[in-house]
Formats: sequence, structure tokens, C-alpha cells
Amino acid sequence: MEIKGRIADLPLSEQEEILARLRQIPVFEGLTDENRHCVMDAVLIHAAPGDILVTVDEPQPSFWAMFQGNVRVEKLELNDTKSSIATFSGSETFGEIPLMLSTTRRRSSVQCVATTASELLRMDEESFWQLIVSCPSVRQKILGNLAQRMEYYQSLLLQREKLISLGTLSAGLMHELNNPGAAAQRAASQLRENLTRLQEMALRHCRTDFQPQELDCMAELQEFALHAPKQPPMSSMDQADAEDSLATWLEKAGVDDAWRLSPMLVSIGLSEDRLECTRTCCRPGILSDSLHWLEALVSSLQLVGVVEESISRVTDLVMAVKRYSYADKAGAKDIDVRESLHSTMVILAHKMRHKQIQLEKQFAPDLPLLEARAAGLNQVWTNLLDNAIDAVAQQGHIRVRTWQDGGDICVAIADDGMGIDPENQVHVFEPFFTTKPVGVGTGLGLNIAHRIVVTDFGGDIQLMSKPGNTEFIVRLPIKRQAVTPETQATESIKSS
Repeated sequence: MEIKGRIADLPLSEQEEILARLRQIPVFEGLTDENRHCVMDAVLIHAAPGDILVTVDEPQPSFWAMFQGNVRVEKLELNDTKSSIATFSGSETFGEIPLMLSTTRRRSSVQCVATTASELLRMDEESFWQLIVSCPSVRQKILGNLAQRMEYYQSLLLQREKLISLGTLSAGLMHELNNPGAAAQRAASQLRENLTRLQEMALRHCRTDFQPQELDCMAELQEFALHAPKQPPMSSMDQADAEDSLATWLEKAGVDDAWRLSPMLVSIGLSEDRLECTRTCCRPGILSDSLHWLEALVSSLQLVGVVEESISRVTDLVMAVKRYSYADKAGAKDIDVRESLHSTMVILAHKMRHKQIQLEKQFAPDLPLLEARAAGLNQVWTNLLDNAIDAVAQQGHIRVRTWQDGGDICVAIADDGMGIDPENQVHVFEPFFTTKPVGVGTGLGLNIAHRIVVTDFGGDIQLMSKPGNTEFIVRLPIKRQAVTPETQATESIKSS
């Protein structure tokens, strides 16, 4: 990149030529001889392809006017990858956003790169503001560009935020579905083995000449297995002792593979005392086959229960996702805030388990339904909970509370993380502001949550933070008053 110098330091003929070319740029059409002094400190720059004009975390933001060439604006992503978010070509200006929005310069993750040989003027901050004050026509066009670009960038980053949320939800759903799916698959595989064993034993029994007392004994065992009461949980030591004791008894009774049968028989409440009568009723070979048949039957019943439980878990997850998705459709009404929170917690459960987070829920039992005609409440809980999960350390603690305060439903989400510095607390709801590392946060999550709560639901969201306790409190009016266009405009301005 070659710096030619300030316009004021160039020969007069070159100054006039540059000013004439500058007035051909739409933004500077209204530049007059009376306010030409505002641009005399601008620096003329020649950039080669690949030259970086603005670096990440640029300490001194500048305003740029292009005579010719092309410049690409790139956003630094994770793993040092970059994505293009805008391009500028000859007769355009750029750089007004970081100059006019002070929050943007605190943490920038963009850089500007010349893609072709380019000729530009660079104005420092002092010259830029002098131009804004002294030249109304230029100021008007710069503000017009600012509004259009802010709308575009905000729309772009809003879509990005939604895609990030979608990715988080998809990853969570896949993780949650994997566990019951794997359990059902294992149970089905073992059930196939049991069915094969039962069929083999059934054929063998068909060829066996059973005595009446042996058939009666098998019928009693089957009746007990099919209607066995649920056994109270035992300690690991008591369960091991019961299985060892029964295995010893089975071996003495001549039962094959006693060690394999005893855990399953103990699980339904059978002991050596209950089985003592079988030795007098059944011949040794018949007793062994009967107990193996009983074990296969009990095992099959338990495996069917595992499959049912796994499918029920999958169904619960699908219903949670459906509630999460449909609650964000336009025209949502009569929202159950507790159900909305629960659905979001289900979606984010895998992230909490990954960090072994203790989740404390204090839900008011008689919370009324929220009479709303707005959507997006689940996005609020997702952003607040996701931030809390990121903030806490391994084995941290998150507390979610709900209560009714007069005509408002209140939701508080607190974490025991490091907290937010006081100088940053006043900026957390501003667009593009983030305390996360470059490329990790978009700076829009809390801004989106604030806009949904304030503008769409007519509520309020507040932050209280100190080390070890950060809490966001959301207040939602149960019955929102009719919103006039003037009120809507006022709320939109406040939320932004």
C-alpha cells in the first residue's frame, strides 16, 4: 500500500484535480469551495491487490472515499476463516459505521482488503466529524448510507444469529435422539436373540413328555413373571449378595449357566426360597430348561420396556421441538411460559450435561397463561440460557425462576459465572456489542432478546450482575394494551 500524502501537501493543480474527482462521488456532490478545507487533511492512497486497508480491531477508524478499484469487507470467523459480508467499488464511500457507532469500535472482527488496484482517500476521525458538521449535503448522504447499511448488516447478522441458533438446536436434538435411539437398537438386538432362544426351547419342550406337576410349575412361574410386582431398589451390595446366593442354589439344583440366570430372576423378586418347590416338582433337566425359558421371557419383557421407554423419550423430544417451533410462529397466543421454558431447556440439555451444570427450577405452580399476539419468546429463553451456559464454569449452577407480580409474569435466569464488568453492563443490549472472543459471538443475541421482550411483548428486561451472580429478569404483561403506531415506533427506537 502506497501513501501519497495529504491533499493539502500536494501541488495546487493536483489538489484541484482530486477535488474535482471527489465531487464525482455521489456523497461529495455538495462539497463547495467554502467547506473544501474539511477534506484537505485526507490522505491519498494507492493500494495493490491483496493490501489490507482496515485490520481487525483497528485502533483508529477512518472514513474512506474510493476513486477506483474494489474493496472487500471480510468477517473473521472461528479457526481463522473469513467470510465476505460486503464489497465496494469505485465512486463509493465506506467506514462511517465504526465512526458513528461507538459500540462497534470496542470489538471489531472485520477487515477491508483491496481486491484490485485501487485509489482511495482516507479521512481520520477529526476530519470526518468536521465534514459532518460543516457540509449538510454530505452529512445527509452519509447518514442515508449509514441507515441503509445498518439495516442490511443487521438483517445479515440476524440471519446469522438464527442460523447459529438453528445449528445449536439441531446439534442438541441429534445428541438427545442418539441416546434413546442407541438404547432401542441395543434392546432390539438382544430381543432378537431372546426370541431365537425362546423358539428353540419351545421346540424342545414340544418334544418333551412333561408330567402334570411340571406343567403346573411352569405355569406358576410364567404367571409370576408376567405379573411380578415392581421390586424396591436394593443397594449394590445387597443385590450382589442376592444374586450370588441364588446362583449358588441354582448350581446345587443342577441348573446350567446359573451365573447368567440369577441377575434376571432376582430382578423380578425370585429367591431360593420361592424356587425351592420347583426342585420337588421338576426333574433336573426339566428344571434347567424351565428356568432358562423363564429368564428369556423376563428378559424379553424388560427389553420391550426399554424399547417403549426409548420411543417415549424420542416422542417427548419431538413434541418439545414442535412446541418450541410452533410457539415462535406469528399469531401465537395464550402462551404457557413454563412450557416454553421447559421446551428450551430440553433443547439445550446436552450443553448443560456437557459442562455438568446443576439446573435449579423454581416455577410458580399457578402461573397464568400469557395472552400475547407476538412470537419469538423461545428465542429470548434460548439466548439467555445459552449465554448463562457459556458463562458458568464446569459443574456450575444455573437458576430459573418464574413468578407473578401484579399484572406481569416474571422470569429470572441467573448463573454463578464471573459476572459482567460494570462498564460493560450498560452496553449488553446494544447491537453488535459482545464480550466474547472475536468470531465467537455476533453481539446480537441479547439485542434480539431485548427487542422481542420490549417491542413485541411490551415488557422489560433488566440485568443485575456481580461476580458469582448474574441475573436477567424478564417482565411480561399478562394482558398487553393495544399498541398504537406511535407507541410501536417509540418502543422500536428504545429497543434499538
